[in-house]
Amino acid sequence: MQNKRVAILQSNYIPWKGYFDIIHDVDLFIFYDDLQFTKNDWRNRNKIKTAQGVKWLSIPVGTSANRLICEVAMEDSSWQRSHWDSLKQQYGKSPYFKLYRPFLEEVYLGRQWANLSELNQYLIRTISHDILNLHLSLRFSGISTHWAKAGQIARLDPQSEATRYVSGPSAKDYVKPERFVELGIDLVWKDYSGYPEYTQFHPPFEHGVTILDLLFHTGPDAPWFIWGWRDSPSSQQKPA
Repeated sequence: MQNKRVAILQSNYIPWKGYFDIIHDVDLFIFYDDLQFTKNDWRNRNKIKTAQGVKWLSIPVGTSANRLICEVAMEDSSWQRSHWDSLKQQYGKSPYFKLYRPFLEEVYLGRQWANLSELNQYLIRTISHDILNLHLSLRFSGISTHWAKAGQIARLDPQSEATRYVSGPSAKDYVKPERFVELGIDLVWKDYSGYPEYTQFHPPFEHGVTILDLLFHTGPDAPWFIWGWRDSPSSQQKPA
């Protein structure tokens, strides 16, 4: 059987660069949005840099606790203008803001989003394919929620034909490696260490912010700061 690398993650709002590093490492990326929505998590918020420190951009999604990520509705669209204004204010003078402005204006001003999962997946797909030039399959899982995270995640999608599963390190709290051994699937824990810094507004440097920060500051060089540096002769030497 041909080797096939697979990752399964919940969709996040404008995720950080490590999320796209995992996407880069696989052949098939599955959005697992038919899981319980969790409050105060990455699904509906992320961080940007400001002169006053790190700031959250949060999408208001109500307080209901009984819903899946893919069921989260966004009835108030006023956040779209607010988030766009924050991005313009904080990054408008960055070197590559104008390059990505048409895309983001379409997202925040040109469309009205009614579903969180739809928004997140659109942003992740577009950034992956059109900006980072990642050519792989990204799709929604469509798996029933009776699949328990602890041990059954390796069998979320039997049609994926996975031979290697790439997981973020936080999943060590619930993933059981022995299940992957039983299924003949290699389990790989993603290592987020070693990312090189770039010129970023408002020191000190912060890695854990939305990928938009990286895009605005480095533009077409962004892939190097996510994964390209690992293959460089000098791991911290950005290409000319």
